[in-house]
Amino acid sequence: MFTLKDIFVYSSKNPLLYTQYLFWFVFTFFMLGYSVLYKKNTMRKVYLIIFGVFFYYKSGGYFFFLLLISTVTDYYIGKAIYNAKTQMRKKLFVALAVFWNLGILCYFKYYYFFVDGINYLVDWLNHSAGFHWAHLKTFNYFADLSNITFGSHFDVLSVILPVGISFFTFQTISYSIDIYRGQIKPLNSIIDFCFFVTYFPQLLAGPIVRASVFVPQINKPYALTNDDFGKAIFLIMGGLFKKIIISDFISGNFVDRVFSNPMLYSGFENLMAVYGYTIQIYCDFSGYTDIAIGLALLMGFHLPKNFDSPYKATNITDFWRRWHISLSTWLRDYLYIPLGGNKKGKIRQYINLFLTMLLGGLWHGANIRFIIWGGVHGLGLAFHKLWMQFFPSTQKKKNNFILIISGLITFHFVAFCWIFFRAPNMAVVGQMMGQVFHHFNINLASDFITGYWRVMAMIILGYAIHLLPSSLKLSATNRFINLPLAAKAVAIALLVVIMYQGMSSAVQPFIYFQF
Repeated sequence: MFTLKDIFVYSSKNPLLYTQYLFWFVFTFFMLGYSVLYKKNTMRKVYLIIFGVFFYYKSGGYFFFLLLISTVTDYYIGKAIYNAKTQMRKKLFVALAVFWNLGILCYFKYYYFFVDGINYLVDWLNHSAGFHWAHLKTFNYFADLSNITFGSHFDVLSVILPVGISFFTFQTISYSIDIYRGQIKPLNSIIDFCFFVTYFPQLLAGPIVRASVFVPQINKPYALTNDDFGKAIFLIMGGLFKKIIISDFISGNFVDRVFSNPMLYSGFENLMAVYGYTIQIYCDFSGYTDIAIGLALLMGFHLPKNFDSPYKATNITDFWRRWHISLSTWLRDYLYIPLGGNKKGKIRQYINLFLTMLLGGLWHGANIRFIIWGGVHGLGLAFHKLWMQFFPSTQKKKNNFILIISGLITFHFVAFCWIFFRAPNMAVVGQMMGQVFHHFNINLASDFITGYWRVMAMIILGYAIHLLPSSLKLSATNRFINLPLAAKAVAIALLVVIMYQGMSSAVQPFIYFQF
């Protein structure tokens, strides 16, 4: 049973997650209140803002103050961009919006990265040139301000990454830029803008929702058809299944063990861990977005699709049309195109693709591994464009054999890149590759399959579900939608039992919460 402290007080050891029973307990009471207020538009918005801030507090602690400050600042900057009388003033205000949001993001996400880089340079200069410069030290100015103002006791020597900061900063940057481009008008009500930013289903890990998609829904009357209700429940159930039954099981029982010490395992086992992580991260992240889209649908709001069977891609460009769609389109529209896109010649296009993905990798984390991951994907995209330039006939309809081969090549390229994404450091990357190429030991495969048959079954199940034809998935969704309410309740109860049996002892947060 839950205590009032469990419900209302943030715990860094127990943040509020979709995979916890506590969340569904809280969400049930939230929906009871929503059922009373949903017809009163202003009260509904205020109610959702309050719950969104509460949800962020329960997931990320006192950083909800930062969320509120950022929201208010971006609202007034957006108004200033729109009301500016000259193009120069518009540019100044949009530059302020970008500087403000990226400044916050860089401070919290890249402070250690920059300080470590500077200290590395200082060490080199001290050693090679005989300097005696001291190291820089990190200092949390926000914590210090809070301690001075409110008498709090936060640690000023550490900078903690606020949960979801990469998502809500990109969301508000796109809002300001779209106003500058004349694609949208600023919201007249700060309540509407707060609602747009703090809407809780997508707040922590996306999808990155643009104002042009979400804002028109804000003042629409609530509507939930039988089809929407059935689809929402199906998405939530599927998301929980992918996260808890497949992703968490594979992670806790195999993948984490291999990536923590690859030298204890053969090359074959290391390769299986890479395959395992490849489906784990898909089930984890797509599971989260399925739940988010389903929750939003229950409240009468439609969030954009974020995944489209990415491992069915037949080339790397196709993969990025299918994977984390809201981020890939954001990078295209607000980074790749402003860099020049494909309008300034082929060489410039290849460079723009590489830079876009390099910065996309850095967005995922302040570590050389993520930069390499993004850079390799950038090289892959550039190579694909180059290939299509020299072999344009390959753009025409391909036979099934060619599609399978190109799909396998794309899949293994993506899986290879995931090693940099998942490994805790570059040493582990080297160890895993060394084991795969020099100590494969295929003769151990039968022992591995015998010992890890449950893990292998979950990996195969994950890929099997992922590779099902889209028509079959749509048919399953429609069949569930058309089930009687009692049958839906039985399906939910059955899923709860399965999740209870399959849930690991420690609830694992969603992978993209760290970004």
